[in-house]
Amino acid sequence: MMVLGFDIGGTKSAVILAKELDGDIHFLDRVEIKTAGSWEQVVDRLIEEGLRILKSFNIDSKDCRIGISCGGPLDSKRGIIQSPPNLPGWDNVYIVDYIYDRLKVKAKLQNDADACALAEWKYGAGRGYKDIIFLTFGTGLGAGLILNGRLYTGSSNMAGEVGHIRLEEDGPVGYGKSGSFEGFCSGGGIAQIAKEKAYSLEKQGLKASFMKGSIEDITTKDVADAAKRGHEDALDIFRKSGKYFGRGLSILIDILNPEVIIVGSIYVRAGEFLNDAMYREIERESLELSRNAVKIVPAQLGERIGDYGAVVTALV
Repeated sequence: MMVLGFDIGGTKSAVILAKELDGDIHFLDRVEIKTAGSWEQVVDRLIEEGLRILKSFNIDSKDCRIGISCGGPLDSKRGIIQSPPNLPGWDNVYIVDYIYDRLKVKAKLQNDADACALAEWKYGAGRGYKDIIFLTFGTGLGAGLILNGRLYTGSSNMAGEVGHIRLEEDGPVGYGKSGSFEGFCSGGGIAQIAKEKAYSLEKQGLKASFMKGSIEDITTKDVADAAKRGHEDALDIFRKSGKYFGRGLSILIDILNPEVIIVGSIYVRAGEFLNDAMYREIERESLELSRNAVKIVPAQLGERIGDYGAVVTALV
């Protein structure tokens, strides 16, 4: 089965051609673009790149399944993207209909966290488990839930929007809410914490180790690079994020009692800087029987998890 996958992210998007064979995914081609401009411009570019890839393999779009993975909120049943916080301007986008008009193939749409949860469950760190939480921990923070061996999406397809949980009255902003789980534990949130730290150091006549240009240009990658060099100001930022990550995880652990929590993106690349503070907070906040039953692991599919998610969306 040939699959064309569209993985739409807050900063970058990709179109992927893959083949499902003997229970495994074989990737054939991939093109990445910046998620810049209007939603029409981004989707048109993805479609154009998809058609180019299909032509190079002499494949007709009607011979493919199409999967779309995108940050929520969205309506997967009706194929509508509904104003995700990391995609400003993407308001009530009927993306499945839009793609059908161009390619004459009915695509499937899935929340990116749900898509990645399915991918890790079938092909990655979640194989063999029945109760799984997958956390994106990328540009934003969302969860995909596999409960009792089934994807759980909730009554209005909104289950798993854990980034909206408020952990403090004040703090970095994520999902439109100050002090939210996403505010403390996402790429955008860590960058906010880092900028605040840099301004504080500047008032003391000091320069943050993770500054490459102006304070407003600081990224999470800059902080991670400085942490890898052992700079305490960068490590402090990850300790703060790790503490709140542990606090948010404790809520999920106590409520859902999962076997495994799989974390993607930033945790895959920089989890070593989050773990100590994270585990201390889990020890302090969660129920002993629940925390002893769960493992917290990085996503096994690594940097290709978004590709897997888009492809798996077309297959389930």
